[in-house]
Amino acid sequence: MKQWIAIAMATSLMACNNGASEFDAQGTFEADEVLVSSEVSGRIIALNINEGDSLAAAQVVGKIDDVNLGLQKDQVMASIDALGKKTTDVGPQIKLLNEQLQVQSIQLKNLDKEMARTEKLLKSDAATTKQLDDIRYQRETLQQQMNVTQQQIAVQRANNASQNRAILSESAPLQKKAAQLEDMVSRSSLVNPIAGTVITTYADAGEMAVAGKPLYKIADLSEMTLRAYVTGEQLSLIKTGQAVKLFVDKGADAYNEYAGVITWISPKAEFTPKTIQTKDERANLVYAIKVKTKNNGLLKIGMYGEIKF
Repeated sequence: MKQWIAIAMATSLMACNNGASEFDAQGTFEADEVLVSSEVSGRIIALNINEGDSLAAAQVVGKIDDVNLGLQKDQVMASIDALGKKTTDVGPQIKLLNEQLQVQSIQLKNLDKEMARTEKLLKSDAATTKQLDDIRYQRETLQQQMNVTQQQIAVQRANNASQNRAILSESAPLQKKAAQLEDMVSRSSLVNPIAGTVITTYADAGEMAVAGKPLYKIADLSEMTLRAYVTGEQLSLIKTGQAVKLFVDKGADAYNEYAGVITWISPKAEFTPKTIQTKDERANLVYAIKVKTKNNGLLKIGMYGEIKF
């Protein structure tokens, strides 16, 4: 296409040198085209578009079957619910150890009373030192047993908390997976990205869609771009943002005139025409430019147009 445009431009320049043309450059109109693809794979349940349809931005135009995605999400949510049933309750064991500790505490109080009584008897020579030592030994032994019981309670609680944390830690990845599946379900609705006109369709309802494979092509035709070529000598006459006039054939020796603005000038020159290999003609360098203009409905993609600076 670029070669054909370049050849046409070269022909125009030759005609201009001969005084036969009043235009400074020429090219063809194009539009910013967007290929719209499905973001998920699956059977296309609905695709309500036809070539030539005008679509609004964010308009829902179709639907991909999301039943399988929904089932996967349900499975993940069921796994999350099951995690709570895997956790253990250390309450009964702790209760039993606390009851044991209470009994030991009562025994300790009884030994304290017995030890106090024996000390009084010892002072009146009614008891022996060995009896007092035996009571003291029993008290120390019971105190150690109480310490062990308290340690057992702490260990039970720590182990249970650690085990439950390990089980519940699986919840976060599953929650992320559920959110990912929910996002994919939402993406199963085909949403048109820009306001424009459907140029080409590539799929129909009932077919299988593959993520990333185009379903249709859309372009905003309210504004068109004329891609043309200028010579190096003409570069000094133009700049980005410059207003120019565009002309499109209306009939024999008649033109429709449009107001345009230069939006881009290529920083690199290219040979034209590329198919000619003679040294003199290969020395002809041109620069691509883009000119935007409002479309009144008459401009079409690929239509030929001319520019006057």
